[in-house]
Amino acid sequence: MSRHLVLALALLCSAPAFAQQKTKTTDATAQTRVVEASCGKCKFGMGGDDCALAVRFNGKAYLVDGTSIDDYGDAHASDGFCNSIRQARVSGQVVNGRFKASSFKLLSAKKTAAGKG
Repeated sequence: MSRHLVLALALLCSAPAFAQQKTKTTDATAQTRVVEASCGKCKFGMGGDDCALAVRFNGKAYLVDGTSIDDYGDAHASDGFCNSIRQARVSGQVVNGRFKASSFKLLSAKKTAAGKG
């Protein structure tokens, strides 16, 4: 009898794992892409009272959720987001006018070759 009870309990507990469906999004904004990244207020003219991380692609800028302007060093340094527009490889999607980042990788700033010019 106890074997039947253990077996029934095991089947009951494992049923939700088999019932879950995996969905794949077809939303184009969920694709990985290289975008412009900077301060929405200082460089993209988005307004607001505080400096905030934003990305721009397809001619439109979006404030970013999922990471912060402070996660990438001093925003007010010469190469910081408030003083320069950088490139980033991101994935995520636009939800309610904001970019919900599932990944955000700041790309290296391009350097000119020494001695050329």
